[in-house]
Amino acid sequence: MKQRLVVFYQKARLALRGHGALVALLLLGIGAPWFIFVEVAEDIWESGGFIGDQAILEWIHQQQSPTLDGLALALTTAGGPEVMSVVGAAIAGLLLWRHRRTEALFFALSVGGAVALNVLAKTIFGRPRPALWVSIAPEKFYSFPSGHAMGSATLAAALGFLLWRTRGRWVVWLVGALFALGVGLSRMYLGVHYPSDVLAGWVCSVGWVASLHVLFSPDFRQLRAWWLASRAYWRRPA
Repeated sequence: MKQRLVVFYQKARLALRGHGALVALLLLGIGAPWFIFVEVAEDIWESGGFIGDQAILEWIHQQQSPTLDGLALALTTAGGPEVMSVVGAAIAGLLLWRHRRTEALFFALSVGGAVALNVLAKTIFGRPRPALWVSIAPEKFYSFPSGHAMGSATLAAALGFLLWRTRGRWVVWLVGALFALGVGLSRMYLGVHYPSDVLAGWVCSVGWVASLHVLFSPDFRQLRAWWLASRAYWRRPA
């Protein structure tokens, strides 16, 4: 048994050598976001949300000013379904035009899947919108998780993964993260989402897009082949 464990460990090291980025993605890009989402969803389901949800919104509202009103409206419009749909369709169309069908499929599944997950979660949890003050941009549908936060984070993450092997990926990740952050903050500033709604939207998007990226990655096929070989190895008689 000990010898088999040693052989398995050596094979695992060989299989994972050169795949450090993929392993980190599995842990940080997929495991951590989905764990956070489940924890937030559990709090919403059992107790209605974070203890500090209302307090944070009230503090944000105290910072209200005409300048911030305009900025919040601009960000929430940019991260809204209308603009995101146009941008998403343009990117998918560009990928198809350049005959990059696999990347176009990945992008379409990222955006379309995020929309489906958002609607499904909203319907299941049915969390009412905050009603702490009269919003200058009111919303009617359920609150959890934030569709704007999910849409902006999904677009940023999908573009980041599409440019994963290029030099410009860090610029895309930085700009995309700042955009998603701004959109999420705008939703809280406008009083139409709790902080837990926005946090859940962010991590759900990252977890979903990262999961798709791994499934589409050539490295995943190699690891899957190693995993199947490992299972066959352990099933052999000693």
